[in-house]
Amino acid sequence: MAGGIRESGDDLVENHEINVTPFIDVMLVLLIIFMVAAPLATVDVNVDLPVSNATPAERPDQPVYVTVKPDLTLALDNTDIAPGGLAAALAAATEGDREQRIFLRADREVAYGDLMEVMNTLRDTGYLKIALVGLESAQAPATPAVPDADPAPAAPEPAQ
Repeated sequence: MAGGIRESGDDLVENHEINVTPFIDVMLVLLIIFMVAAPLATVDVNVDLPVSNATPAERPDQPVYVTVKPDLTLALDNTDIAPGGLAAALAAATEGDREQRIFLRADREVAYGDLMEVMNTLRDTGYLKIALVGLESAQAPATPAVPDADPAPAAPEPAQ
């Protein structure tokens, strides 16, 4: 026993052993606090992705466009496709050539998951060369300047 109280006699012997149990308890509590708090301290970083300045690839003479409209209907070039008729329409447009590149374009309102479903349908029908179509920009947009400290406010005009 580290520091027990003895009822007999007033001779208390000094105990030279260090009791590390409270120290270990404190360290374990601090470890748990830091393990819980560390993931909460991470901050999301806003990233402004750059615009691609690569030269666009040349398009074939007769490109095949598959368009996903905002209401999730599909169109092949400018012709609407019946639901489930994408494979037959592509086979007719490409004359059965599964190596031909398919240009996939979608409205801005189309969710990413819906676009991926169309891409999976294209892959399931055997068309593995899929190009995503986007707007080409003439030049990269200028990066916004970081505002300096606010200028000193103008002094009020004296009343006349």
